[in-house]
Amino acid sequence: MQARGKGGRAVIGGLLTAVALACAHAQVPEQSSPSPAAPPATQPAAPKTAPAKPAPENSSLDAPLFYQLLIGELELSAGRAGSAYEVVLDAARRTRDEALFKRAVDIALQARAGEQALDATRAWRQSAPDALDARRYQLQILIALNRIEDAGEPLKSWIAQSTPEQRNGLITATPRLLARATDRKQAATLLEQWLAPYRDAPATRTVTRVALARAWLAASEPGKALQLAQQAAADEPDSPGPVLLAIELMPMQAEAETIATQYLARPQIETAVRLSYVRALTQVQRYAEAAQHLDRLTQVEPNLPTPWLTLGALRLDLKQPREAEAALMRFVELVQKPPVGGAEAAEAEAAAEAGDDRGLTQAWLLLAQIAEQRGDLKAAEAWLAKIDNPQRALDVQSRRASLLARQGQLAQAREVIRRVPERNDGDVRAKLLAEVQLLREFKRWQEATDVLAAANKRFVDDADLLYEQAMLEDKLERYAEMERLLQRVIALKPEHPHAHNALGYSLADRRLRLPEAKALIQKAMKLAPGDPFIIDSMGWVEYRMGNREEALKWLRQAYAARPDTEIAAHLGEVLWAMGQRDEARRIWQDARGRDAANEVLKETLARLKVSL
Repeated sequence: MQARGKGGRAVIGGLLTAVALACAHAQVPEQSSPSPAAPPATQPAAPKTAPAKPAPENSSLDAPLFYQLLIGELELSAGRAGSAYEVVLDAARRTRDEALFKRAVDIALQARAGEQALDATRAWRQSAPDALDARRYQLQILIALNRIEDAGEPLKSWIAQSTPEQRNGLITATPRLLARATDRKQAATLLEQWLAPYRDAPATRTVTRVALARAWLAASEPGKALQLAQQAAADEPDSPGPVLLAIELMPMQAEAETIATQYLARPQIETAVRLSYVRALTQVQRYAEAAQHLDRLTQVEPNLPTPWLTLGALRLDLKQPREAEAALMRFVELVQKPPVGGAEAAEAEAAAEAGDDRGLTQAWLLLAQIAEQRGDLKAAEAWLAKIDNPQRALDVQSRRASLLARQGQLAQAREVIRRVPERNDGDVRAKLLAEVQLLREFKRWQEATDVLAAANKRFVDDADLLYEQAMLEDKLERYAEMERLLQRVIALKPEHPHAHNALGYSLADRRLRLPEAKALIQKAMKLAPGDPFIIDSMGWVEYRMGNREEALKWLRQAYAARPDTEIAAHLGEVLWAMGQRDEARRIWQDARGRDAANEVLKETLARLKVSL
């Protein structure tokens, strides 16, 4: 083994380490007072003395061992890790001291000498057969060396030797232990064998099945993971473990959501589970459902800050600014409330030292956006003035740019974004997208397209930038260019659901190549199941193909998940065509109340000659 020498500081560090290891062997004997002399026979008997203390055990540290440890550390400091390892391991074998075995393993690992580290763990286990740390080190080293087949013995013995209280936690951790395996399917198969004794035992069956499911999920076998999650949930309906796993599986296995919804219908549930489900819903833009769950959570735990922040963001996206503002103000109140003391005060102090404002920056940005939307630009700037967070400088300046643009100063607004400092290409890219978003907000389609065209020359074949440019070409009704760009995105990133959806929807909306449009949207649905905008596209293509009942089913599902104005326009049109005109009017009226300026809704009402 070779290691780079580290100079004088390393020598001092090595000496201190040697002294620390030596002191681990030393036990300072306690001082005892001399026993009093026996009293003369003629004097009264003296009081009984305290029982004599047992003689202290002599330290195992002797001069040769001390100098051996010192030499080992000096060798390591001089860059001779191989010699240091041999010296310390020899000392560990002679003394049978676990701290020295661990030191030998650490020296080998620092020198990236896996086989020597493994040899040290074997020697350690021979010396101390019951040492749990020796098993843990050996298991982790075997996995790092990709010797998964050999990892079974230390893992099984580790689990067998653990207490019943420790065992469930250890079984739960096994998928993470195997996460570095090169062949994850092999790892999952072996784990099935190793955990077989615990799979059906009442005390361990749930955690074992969840652990195996996670191993199969890591091995890209979500079907097997779902079966195990279903078994675990059936055995213990109150356990949150299978539910959290099911929520992770939802994007790949739609049936997994049933496990979550059944658990969430129970009267007593874990807060963490509901929050996890909310995150899953927001990832697929099912904002209305997510907001409903957060409403329940804030009723049960009104003093928990985070749900209020998420609820405020969702309500704003759902075009409910009053409800959003109330939720955000409650969040700010809770976060800024002086801590009572103890753990709460310590947490607040630690967050302040780490520069963590616990979400206040995000809340103030959203409150500024709400004030801007209602035309109170002074209040919006007041919220922005509260933010002192260099990491969010672009977000703050983007909002200030929007305020300027609303006052007719678009050129100055663009300059505000351009002046934000850049540290790397990521910052450059983010600034370009912020400028494009500003121009889109004010319907300056050609200027936004020009910015993106320049960006795509600098960031060649960036799928996300190409997608954004395609969406602007659609606004400019340059459909051939839009289609070319989307096809390029799909070629670069075949798993891009929105590119498939955008192309399919555009074709359907223009009544072109409808079978191809449907196939594209079906592909998007497989890539992002549950996304309400993709479901809306499926409803729209079915409508264009004359399948009104099927279209109505999809559009109702999309609108229930996210009552977006564009989805409302489509659903209302299908209802209108099917003669259900009162319901169509009600949906359109609700949508117009939230977003009267929506172009799709205005075009739909004008084309159908509907007056609300």
